Amino acid sequence: MLGLQGSYEILYRRFRWEIPEHYNIGVDVCDKWAGDPDRLALVYQSKSGQVSRYTFAQMQRLSNRVANLLVQQGVRRGDRVAILLPQAPETAFAHVAVYKAGAIAVPLFTLFGIDALQYRLSDSGARILITDAASAAKIATIRDDLPELSKVYCVDAPIDRCEAFHDAFARCSDQFEPVETRADDPALIIYTSGTTGKSKGALHAHRSLLGHLPGVEISHDLLPHPGDLMWTPADWAWIGGLMDVLMPAWHHGLPVLAHRFEKFDPESAFAMMAQHGVRNAFIPPTALKMMRTVVNPGQRWNVQLRSLGSGGESLGPELLDWGRETFGVTINEFYGQTECNMVLSSCGSLFPAMAGAIGKAAPGHEVRIVDDNGNIVPDGEIGNIAVRRPDPVMFLGYWNNDEATREKYVGDWLLTGDTGMSHPGGYIQFVGRNDDVITSAGYRIGPGPIEDCLLAHPAVQVAAVVGVPDPQRTEIVKAFIVLKPGFAGSVELKRELQEHVKVRLAAHEYPREVAFVESLPMTTTGKIIRRELRGLG
Repeated sequence: MLGLQGSYEILYRRFRWEIPEHYNIGVDVCDKWAGDPDRLALVYQSKSGQVSRYTFAQMQRLSNRVANLLVQQGVRRGDRVAILLPQAPETAFAHVAVYKAGAIAVPLFTLFGIDALQYRLSDSGARILITDAASAAKIATIRDDLPELSKVYCVDAPIDRCEAFHDAFARCSDQFEPVETRADDPALIIYTSGTTGKSKGALHAHRSLLGHLPGVEISHDLLPHPGDLMWTPADWAWIGGLMDVLMPAWHHGLPVLAHRFEKFDPESAFAMMAQHGVRNAFIPPTALKMMRTVVNPGQRWNVQLRSLGSGGESLGPELLDWGRETFGVTINEFYGQTECNMVLSSCGSLFPAMAGAIGKAAPGHEVRIVDDNGNIVPDGEIGNIAVRRPDPVMFLGYWNNDEATREKYVGDWLLTGDTGMSHPGGYIQFVGRNDDVITSAGYRIGPGPIEDCLLAHPAVQVAAVVGVPDPQRTEIVKAFIVLKPGFAGSVELKRELQEHVKVRLAAHEYPREVAFVESLPMTTTGKIIRRELRGLG
């Protein structure tokens, strides 16, 4: 969509959206490439290490069979079909089938508990569920509380009250006429990760994929290039895995590597990227921090990345320096959220990274810092990170929650719920979520810079910072620290970390309290749940 058009300024100034009246994600990412019988779509490495390859032509036939199965089961335009699967071929062609059938896909994370699954399946009103044996066992305990769920398909051997998915669609024709959908028709409900309050279903239109493309392309140094192959450890149930990697790659006709980590293993990640020749990776910050602990990766594996993107949490200079040393590329930070994704990004091939900043607005998106009334604030002043509507990547609204949808906007600005500040040249710095900002002795303190500073200490593996109540200062900074192997929490180390922040960051921002913990509470997408930490304060 962008092409090699020169500088960032030229790209941004000349960019114009070309959104057709009729557009279907499934047709775009699969059928348009299926005429080439040898074009590779997916490389799948199973848990046992077995590798399978699928072409776009195969994906077309498989998705057509599933689309016919859905129609036979009474699925009509706008009906919800839930997909509760890890990264796997069935996950990919099930999504394509749902879109081509004109239905709405509801991706669900396999590590969700029973309550989370029941809430999402009930709230979305899903009629069909495609899952595996492990998750089907969970669903069996809540099936009677889901009256709208008429059919459950299992990709493994069938279990009680489930039908065998492969057997069912194998009996269907591999010819299917996709439903003609408008670009604004709904295609996808992705539930928010719930860092603040109850999870909400963000309803996205088919056009959302087109809206993602500029941000994806610049975060991967002007994707696509010949030989590109994309991979992410992020689950495809998360908008970051599905719409930042799988669907954009297939829009461009690029192959994707799929593999399910039962638990993310940094050494296996290096080995897998080297084995399959991964050229483009999206690796969330938490995973990068784990990979950073691996000794001498460059001597052990021949990883040849062309681009590496990361988003979800601020990286900080330590990780950026490690990325250059380890992979020979600049990690391009990007930013978005479930409701309005991939609107900010760095791009090492177009402009230099600025320490502490996420990047700049991706072409086609207007992202500014505004106050609570929607007024743009000057550079250097903290405000709300906001995106101007209309924007094709922007969600249609929250499913079954018009009030929350209205509260998301001030005038024509969608408020992300995050705070930041702008800098000359169009750079945007992430400060924190509105509820994460710490107010201490008159200062407004964002947790990100403190966490980055703590991460630079040789004893620290992961750090999270919150504000806890204090009668004198309103709040004080408290740090929760996961130590690297070989280090033990002590009064001396606590003082050393406090001094580390005082010296390297600011005297008023050092953590007055430090807690050493074994692990941190995380959302299913790898974000720290700071509200739980505040509850421990």
